[in-house]
Amino acid sequence: MTPRVLSRVALALALSGAAAVLPQTLRAEAAASTAAADPALPAITVSPVREMPLADRIFAGGMIQAVESVQVAPLIEGQPIEALLADVGDRVEAGQILARLSRTTLELTRSQLLASVASARATVAQAEAQVLEAEAAAEQAARVASRASALRESGNASQAALDQAQTTALSATARVTVARQSLEAARAQVASVEAQLANVELNLTRTEVVAPVSGEVIARNAQVGAIASAAGQPMFTLTRDAALELRAELSERDLVRVAPGQTVTLRLAGAAQPLSGTVRRVEPVVDATSRLGHARIALDGNGIVRAGMYADAEILVERKTALAVPVTALTTAADGAWVMRVDEAGKVSRVRVETGIREGGFVEVISGLAAGDQVVTKAGAFVRDGDRVRPVAAATN
Repeated sequence: MTPRVLSRVALALALSGAAAVLPQTLRAEAAASTAAADPALPAITVSPVREMPLADRIFAGGMIQAVESVQVAPLIEGQPIEALLADVGDRVEAGQILARLSRTTLELTRSQLLASVASARATVAQAEAQVLEAEAAAEQAARVASRASALRESGNASQAALDQAQTTALSATARVTVARQSLEAARAQVASVEAQLANVELNLTRTEVVAPVSGEVIARNAQVGAIASAAGQPMFTLTRDAALELRAELSERDLVRVAPGQTVTLRLAGAAQPLSGTVRRVEPVVDATSRLGHARIALDGNGIVRAGMYADAEILVERKTALAVPVTALTTAADGAWVMRVDEAGKVSRVRVETGIREGGFVEVISGLAAGDQVVTKAGAFVRDGDRVRPVAAATN
């Protein structure tokens, strides 16, 4: 073997020994660099895990209705309706006259009772005079009986005369009692007739049907000429202060997340701009059949809103800044939610995550990932745990 050949063999052996002692980590880095540069690896779009503002919203719908409906019925019955002074859509104030009933029968009754009061008062005057007369007669009879008793003791009068005088005095006293009772009866009659007159006077004031509260007339069932009656339908229906609200239907899961004071955005058919509102009350009962609950949402401005309209509601439950990934990166399985994370070497690993708010194509990541991690954006179903890929950054909005 020639010296040149021997030198080549020695060089080969030296290179082989150097390769044998090359650190394991250097070989891994070299392999990773080679894999990253290898154009044969599939290109996969990845997105970073980043912090962003998110809003937790609940979407619901329901009917617009009055916060409080007030039914107006006549306080007296049996009188014809003479005039109607309010109609559907009118704004009325508390105490404003809505309708007038006929006063003819009541005024006639009042005239009769006024005459009865005058007669009863005259009877009282007569009874008072009779009492005075009976008291005077009783005092005179008592004095006669006293003189007869004195004369009988002195022997100048008979026992019969004394008995007669005493009997007359007793009769006079009894007549006083009867006269006083007659006076009381006459006074009671006056009080009774005056009470009847006061009742008629009250009914005369009630012939004017007035609004008990300020608000808007939303229904009118009264008709001119009809007989007023508290039975059946009310004459008018008002909304107190013209206040309207949305009674939104919510599932059981959403109902427990809604609380008074939360802001709401409402959208109505035909309205150019959405309306704002606030959750006023959450009803404590869930319908046993539909399994739906209700939240009452007060409207901040209801100029174009009408009772009976349907509205969509967007209830803002919470607003915060949190880690998020695109919704398309999330895979939901029977064992939970997963994403495919890609490390710096292009290796794919399946990571289980806990999610929260979803908004605008993004989903909150509560646990499982850290800020800056890269996840497969859309091709999560086409890669498997342990695959190697060539990550391509997704276009940012």
